[in-house]
Parts: sequence; structure tokens; C-alpha cells
Amino acid sequence: MAHEHVDSGYAWMRLAVVLLLSTIGGVGMWSVVVALPAVQADFGVARGSASLPYTFTMMTFGVAGILMGRLSDRRGIVLTVTTGTILLSLGYVLAGLAVSLGQFTLIHGLLIGSGSSVFFAPIMADTSQWFERRRGAAVGIVASGNYVAGAVWPPVVQHFIATVGWRTTYVGIGLCCAVSMLALVALLRRRPARTGTAHVTTRATENRVSPALAMTPGALQVLLIVAGLTCCLAMAMPQVHVVAYANDLGHGVAHGARMLSVLLACGVVSRLTFGWISDRTGGLRTLLLGSLLQTLALALFLPFSGLAALYVVSAFFGLAQGGIVPSYAMIVRENFPPHEAGARLGAVMMATVIGMAVGGWMSGAIFDVTGSYRAAFVNGIVWNLVNLAIAVFLVWRPRLRPLPA
Repeated sequence: MAHEHVDSGYAWMRLAVVLLLSTIGGVGMWSVVVALPAVQADFGVARGSASLPYTFTMMTFGVAGILMGRLSDRRGIVLTVTTGTILLSLGYVLAGLAVSLGQFTLIHGLLIGSGSSVFFAPIMADTSQWFERRRGAAVGIVASGNYVAGAVWPPVVQHFIATVGWRTTYVGIGLCCAVSMLALVALLRRRPARTGTAHVTTRATENRVSPALAMTPGALQVLLIVAGLTCCLAMAMPQVHVVAYANDLGHGVAHGARMLSVLLACGVVSRLTFGWISDRTGGLRTLLLGSLLQTLALALFLPFSGLAALYVVSAFFGLAQGGIVPSYAMIVRENFPPHEAGARLGAVMMATVIGMAVGGWMSGAIFDVTGSYRAAFVNGIVWNLVNLAIAVFLVWRPRLRPLPA
């Protein structure tokens, strides 16, 4: 297998391919949301039961991200992407043929959720090994594929569900993924040349994570997992409930949906911008900036309830939060050996997914108890302050001190 240097023309071409793969593979996180009403009607179940495939898919997405990251660390990204593509494609075909909601839920979680996980943490970790000077920008570009998928896939899926039904649509998605993604994966066969600091494993990297952090690898891993969980517990409030929030304020569902679109579109801009910032300041300072801005954005939802103001605050929230998750990829890449990046980042991304899933439920539960989203926003701010405290602690961590033997 041929090797290429990092930051080369091939690395940038590869980045474009990976972004396309991430956008196509991102369908697994969005299709079930669009298909929910049709699936509910087909199986004749309640809305809560029809929501279980999404929950199971997201939970499996998080857990499988660790396993797929470990596979990528040991066997390379080509085998990992191929495995993910097969799982994703097979999952869509079988889900389209499911005869009960239980079958549909299991297939969606075990196959589609697992397959989709490849196109987030593992593919970000692999991309980080192809860049040195523009690593943050590259990771931000790959991470934005998830949001691009959220903008592209829902209207496409909805169109085909309305015209040919959800089952035929699912089978079609499976075939489309198999044909397009297996063709693209052939372009990823080369590996980065083992030169430079990116491939050096010294006693320091084995015993402590960074010359700037007097901390064991396990301690930093735990802090990053807690940070990923708390930032997404906070992030879930607007992303999951902004449509309902706008409707409760009398602005209507249509305006709420547009606010969500504005939020996600600004999230793409945020990921690209924060990638540029992280190349200049590093992953930890980028996390600190994003966490601080997200806290401010959440607080701005409290005093403003007018239509125009909510559009502005939604846009600001998207610009603030989009760069937080990719910053974890930079932190992992800067502080752990390259051969551990996939599994390490997979664990952090699992925490972010769990945070989104639990945070969405928690905000709804708080609304049920209080009859208002105000307390839910305050809850999000509190969780985000925990994330901010971790970021502050890591940024201002004293210079390396000798660790006990």
C-alpha cells in the first residue's frame, strides 16, 4: 500500500472524499426523524413507541463509535469505512422489509446506528493524521459533514416517502449508499508517511499525555468524556426543542423549523471557523472559547421571545456550539499517540451522543414538570458551566510536574 506525506495535495483530495462520505453516511442520523410519522402510521403504534428507533440508533451510534475507532486504529480506515458502509446499506434494505416495529428498531439500531458511527469519530481521527499545519481546519471540514447531511437528506427523504413510501425509500437509500460509498472508499487506500512528530511515540506519551499537562492519559480521558457529556446535555435544549419552543411562544411550527435550519447552517460555519481558530490556538483553547460562547448563547434565550430576536439568538447559538465537538478531536490528537486516536475520540463522541439523547429527554421532562422551557434553559446553562470549568482547568493546568513512579 502506497504512502503519502501529510499536508500534500493527496491529503486535500482525500479530505474532499471523506467529507462526501461523511455527508452520505450522515443519512443514518436523519432519515428516521423524517420517516417517523409514516412508520408510526404503518405499524399502528403511539408516537412514543415510534420514537424508539431514533433513541436506539443514537445510543448504538455512540457505543459503536468506540469499537469502530479501535478497528480503525488497528486495521486502518479502509476496512472500517467498508464495514460501516456494508452495515449501513444492509440495515436500510432490511429495515425497509421489517414486519414489526420491534424488528425495525433492532435493525435501525444495530446496523444503521453502528454503520453511521464510522462516519463521525473514526473518520475525524483518521483525517487528523493527514494534516499538521491545517489539522484544525481539516477536522472542522469533516465534522461539518454531519450538519451538511442534516441539511441535504431530510428534504430528499421526505420527497421519496411522499411519492413511493417509506419502505421503498429505505431500500433505495441502502442501494444508493452501497454503490456510492464503496466506490469512494477505494480512494482512501493510501496511508500517511510515518514521518514527523505525528508518528513518534516516546516514553513521555506513554506515561503522560502532554508536556503542558501533568496528568495521566486516563485522567484526561475521563475529563474529556465528562466535558463531552455536559456540553451536549446543554446543546440538546435548543437543537431538540427550538421548534416546540417557538410554537409555544405563538410563532408557529414553521418558524421553529426555520430557526432550526438557521441554527444548523450556522453550525456548519462554526465548525469551519473554529477549525481555523484551533490551528492557531490549539484544541483546548478552542474548547474554552466555544464553551464560553455556548453559555452566553443559552442565556440569551431567556430574555428574548420575539420572532426576529429568536432567529438572531438561534443563529448565534449555531455559531457558538458548532465548533465544540470538533475541538475534542484536536485535543485527542494533540495529547495522545496517533495509534490511540480512533478509540480515544470514539469514547468522547459516545459521551456527546449520550448527552444529546439524555439532554433532549431531560429538557422535555423539565417542561412537563414546570410548564415552561425557562427552567430547561437554566438546566442547560448549569451543565454547560461544568463543561466550561473543565475547559478552564485544562487550559490553565500548571506546566508539567514529575509524576509519581
